[in-house]
Amino acid sequence: MSGGWSDVLTVADEQWGLVTKQQVESTGVAWATLARGVHRGALERVAHGVYRVRGGGGTDHLELRAAWLQLEPGLPAWERVPESGAVSHRSAAMLFGIGHLPADTHEFTLATRKQTRRTDVRLHRGDVAADCVTLAGLPVTRPGRIAADLLADREDLGAVGQLVADALRLALDGPASVAAAIAPHAAAFELRRQDGIGLLRWLLDLSGDPEQERWLAEAAAAAAKECAG
Repeated sequence: MSGGWSDVLTVADEQWGLVTKQQVESTGVAWATLARGVHRGALERVAHGVYRVRGGGGTDHLELRAAWLQLEPGLPAWERVPESGAVSHRSAAMLFGIGHLPADTHEFTLATRKQTRRTDVRLHRGDVAADCVTLAGLPVTRPGRIAADLLADREDLGAVGQLVADALRLALDGPASVAAAIAPHAAAFELRRQDGIGLLRWLLDLSGDPEQERWLAEAAAAAAKECAG
């Protein structure tokens, strides 16, 4: 393998050792060359149309990364924007290390509707541009947005409360930010419309975290300051 193969390796180096079939073809490397690479052990197929370059060391969250690359297989990771697919819901919580919900299904939120044949991938539609951070090289929804999405999915409230408490304790998001993110769901739980602080209190009560009163005071102070301004 020569010629455009160095370009393939360059792409893989920027994508955790992973490369898609379309990305390989865009470098001018023929499919037959790619197939020979797999046969010789230079490449390992990790998902449909996604390959890992051998000798690149271990890759954390390999299956999640491969599923994310499949969303836009012709587009390199460094050119993607959150709207084309952000890690969300349980998968995002897993990346942050918050909560205890299993993340057996890879979940992503996209700005446009897209379908997948994979039974272990769940795609959501939504606007995430303002609610994303980069974590482990992937666009990931913030903890406040994760909590809001899980509430919309009617996840167990105790599990969501634990996730929120973990995020606040680790300073991954702020109390006011979380309250604002979950406020649209307050009425669904028989609270006043847009009562994000009330819903935050309920969730933190379920978590039993000893810091909950301090966090609620911070959220209330931020809300009062915003109203005064």
